Amino acid sequence: MKHSFIIVGMTCDGCRNHVEDILSKVEGVSQVIVDLEKAEATIEMKRHIPIEIMQEALRKHGDRYGIHKMTEQRLHIESMRPKKPLGKGTGIFYCPMHCEGDKTYDKAGDCPVCGMDLVEEQNLSTSSVQQWTCPMHPEIVKDEAGSCPICGMDLVPMQQNLSAEEKNYKKLLKKFWIATAFTLPIFIIAMSEMINNNPLYDIMQQKNWNWIQFGLSIPVVFYATWMFFERAYKSIKTWNLNMFTLIGIGAGVAWLFSVVGMLIPDVFPDQFKTDSGAVHVYFEAATVILTLVLLGQLLEAKAHSKTNSAIKELLKLAPNNALKIIDGDEIEVRIDDIKLDDILKVKPGDKIPVDGVITEGITSIDESMITGEPIPVNKSIGDNVSSGTINGNQAFLMKAEKVGSDTLLSQIIQMVNDASRSRAPIQNLADKVSGYFVPIVVIIAVITFIIWSIWGPEPAYVYALVNAIAVLIIACPCALGLATPMSVMVGVGRGAQNGVLIKNAEALEKMNKVDTLIIDKTGTITEGRPTVENVGVFNDGLSENEILQYIVSLNTNSEHPLAEATIKYGKERNAEILKSEDFRAVTGKGVEARIDGKQISLGNPQMMEYAKADITSEMKDEVKSYQQQAKTVSYLAIDKTVVGYVVIGDKIKETSAKAIKSLQDKGIDVIMLTGDNEDTAQAVASELKLTDFKASMLPEDKLKEVESLQQNAKVVAMAGDGINDAPALAKSDVGIAMGTGTDVAIESAMITLVKGDLQGIVKARILSDYVMKNIKQNLFFALIYNTLGVPIAAGVLFPIFGILLSPMIAALAMSFSSVSVIVNALRLRNIKI
Repeated sequence: MKHSFIIVGMTCDGCRNHVEDILSKVEGVSQVIVDLEKAEATIEMKRHIPIEIMQEALRKHGDRYGIHKMTEQRLHIESMRPKKPLGKGTGIFYCPMHCEGDKTYDKAGDCPVCGMDLVEEQNLSTSSVQQWTCPMHPEIVKDEAGSCPICGMDLVPMQQNLSAEEKNYKKLLKKFWIATAFTLPIFIIAMSEMINNNPLYDIMQQKNWNWIQFGLSIPVVFYATWMFFERAYKSIKTWNLNMFTLIGIGAGVAWLFSVVGMLIPDVFPDQFKTDSGAVHVYFEAATVILTLVLLGQLLEAKAHSKTNSAIKELLKLAPNNALKIIDGDEIEVRIDDIKLDDILKVKPGDKIPVDGVITEGITSIDESMITGEPIPVNKSIGDNVSSGTINGNQAFLMKAEKVGSDTLLSQIIQMVNDASRSRAPIQNLADKVSGYFVPIVVIIAVITFIIWSIWGPEPAYVYALVNAIAVLIIACPCALGLATPMSVMVGVGRGAQNGVLIKNAEALEKMNKVDTLIIDKTGTITEGRPTVENVGVFNDGLSENEILQYIVSLNTNSEHPLAEATIKYGKERNAEILKSEDFRAVTGKGVEARIDGKQISLGNPQMMEYAKADITSEMKDEVKSYQQQAKTVSYLAIDKTVVGYVVIGDKIKETSAKAIKSLQDKGIDVIMLTGDNEDTAQAVASELKLTDFKASMLPEDKLKEVESLQQNAKVVAMAGDGINDAPALAKSDVGIAMGTGTDVAIESAMITLVKGDLQGIVKARILSDYVMKNIKQNLFFALIYNTLGVPIAAGVLFPIFGILLSPMIAALAMSFSSVSVIVNALRLRNIKI
């Protein structure tokens, strides 16, 4: 059972984690999710737990936190509260390294933990409205082309506002060119010292050139790259040490040393002075380091914009306008103005505007952008169509059934957006390393300075300072922090483009480890579009039409796919629907209700047992031949007497056998669990060459099977599409829902397959393998880079090879280390799954 509670006393993400930790340790609690912004806790418990017990658990850790019941009034308030709009122009930002989990910010800036630029969430609206304005009178703004009512000039399209991502890139680019313009002459002046009879000294003395370098460095330090020092100060103040702490200390020490050396040179030993008596300055080192770091940030911003390209591509799928039929006329309307039950016309080659059902015409539709399957699908009256898919060469009419955020395309975009911001468990390793990383690097830099100043060659202090700065500059904790989220973001987007929707990053990581897959039969292995093949009678007092009448009347209250098949069959034969009362669905067994004062029950043998209606051996023999052909048989009982049955067939999907074979070749044990009888299960298993299957499985039986496998150290994935699969889906390590199934099944799953066939599971496994491999490559590179880079910067190669690393080269390496991690993650955009 799952309950929501109000939590008081939380002020930060640390409080949220503390409350989650306390409540998750309460006996009987299986999962706790705390929302800091809403001050709510959603608690999943194995049995009912009095709120007093949870209050006592929080009280033991002080009186800071409190937990209260979610009142009806609070629920009403929450339901009425407008949701925050997401995306372009709305100012919702998050850290690309997810330093504080799902925490978002209401303005652009940098992360208070890692110092990186915050990223704006993508706009989740699938439509963008083009507006028009007058070039002479900009106050005139209209939703369509035309003429200005003031001067008569033609209106021109308004330019869309830049996103924060684009604004940040343009700002960084401007600062980079300014930094480069001032750094280049500093670098030339400094490098000219290596020329014999330096011609610059014929113009003025070295100490005067030092003042020139100082003047040129001011715009670089105090404008173009001043943000790095702000971030460094903030990181030290909050003790969230990060990459900018090291950059700020390293570049800051070099620049301040140079300034002090110019102003009061006598305080420095002779080792730091040139032949002219002037202190050797490092303005070129400080400015080149800062400019190269700025270049790294610029490239990173450019590359990061490509990591969420999948969402941007999905957003382009939906058209901005649609043709609405009003009183027989075709009226062009904005997609946002479409309402439920509107009749729309879709012309050949047009994109389908919203989800709905065809009411007139036949066509073929390209659904590759959502399912990943290139072959167009034939559609006719009564078939569902999805927003963003492309119509073939015939026009048709459709009725809008899902609009706005309820369409499949909008839900896919929302799921991709949420999953892109989730954390994979493997990221915890990188976070732990990063937590100790910066203090260790600072200590190594201090040790480097001491060792070189004592045992280094002359001028020892100069070597000590340069190498200590190089150590600070080359270390890059951001490469570690970006290793996982970049791969997850690109991988989740690639999955969505192929019809594999990932709810969170944990699902990707766990899917890579799955060794056992449990699959349901109906709707998973089979098409999920059952048809009635026969209606049988056991009672001579009833006709086949009367049996069908009871079956249809009972099933009109059910949403089960088998029920829909019987209703359709009944309508075709003009079966009269009788009024039913006290309808009840018995999960995993069947349905029952009272009709004409009689207790009517319909379902499998367990349902007949539940209804205390005996199935005789003769009845079993009669239906056995159907069951051996993989047909499903449901019995009908009236007042505890079995009187008839209905035979329902469901074709096995063409892709099922191939998909199961592919999964088995990957070392995954595939087990079929079905609520159907032994004969039907055996027939299906034989056709698919499945050796492991179990029949007559109730929802609790499937759940127990999952638990049993997990107790035997198996990593279990469960694929299903119905309400009866939901408990097992939730319990499994990875729940996989068929997109053609019920909302309950999809809600319980970690992965949803849009097309709803087993080939999607193969795709999910391949995607998971690629993403985890990519993450490990990123982590390996980041760890090796820092493990090798820091000692080399400290000078370990100098005694043997005479090699030292310039702080400027260190800055270049550090800048490109983060970029290389993102570029490696971007390779996932081209994988074939």
